Amino acid sequence: QLACPLDLGCHSVKDVCETVLMDFDSLKEARSGLGTAGVIVMDKSTDPIAAIARLSKFYKHESCGQCTPCREGAPWLMKTMDRMVKGNARVEEIDMLDEISRQIEGHTICALGDAAAWPVQGLIRHFRPLMEKRIKEYQAKDAAAAAQKPKRVYHPLVNSWDPIIKQQQEQAASGQHH
Repeated sequence: QLACPLDLGCHSVKDVCETVLMDFDSLKEARSGLGTAGVIVMDKSTDPIAAIARLSKFYKHESCGQCTPCREGAPWLMKTMDRMVKGNARVEEIDMLDEISRQIEGHTICALGDAAAWPVQGLIRHFRPLMEKRIKEYQAKDAAAAAQKPKRVYHPLVNSWDPIIKQQQEQAASGQHH
C-alpha cells in the first residue's frame, strides 16, 4: 500500500508516489499537494473514478452555496463524476470536467472550491486512459443492448406499435415466409 496525496492517484503512478517527498514544497513541484495534510490510503482494488466521485459528493454537500463557482460547480462535478463511474458520458466531457474544475479553483471565498477541484484534476491527469476506456466500454455495451431491442413500427390498422409486424415485413421483403 502507498500513502500518497489523493489527487496524485497512487496506484497508477506508483513511481511518482515512491519518489516524491511528502512535504508541501515537493508535492507542489509535482503538481499535487497536501491540502490540509489529511491523507487517505487506498489499496489497488480501489476504483479511482468511484473514489473521486465520492469526494465530489462530499464537497457538493459541504458547499455553503455562497460563491457561484461552488454553488454551481460542485453539483455539476458530482453529477458528471457519478456518470463517469459507470462510463455513461462522452470522452469530450473529460475535458469539460477539467475546464469546470479550473473555473472553480481559485475563484471562491474559501478553500472548499480548490479542494473540490483538485481531486478531479488529479484523476484526469493520472487516470484519463481509464476514464476513456470506461466510457468506450459503456458505449459499446449500450450499442449492443440497443441492437438487441426489437424494431418497432407503427401499424395504422390496429393503431399500435408492433415489433412482430416489423419482423413479418422484413421476412416478407427477404422472401422468407413462415
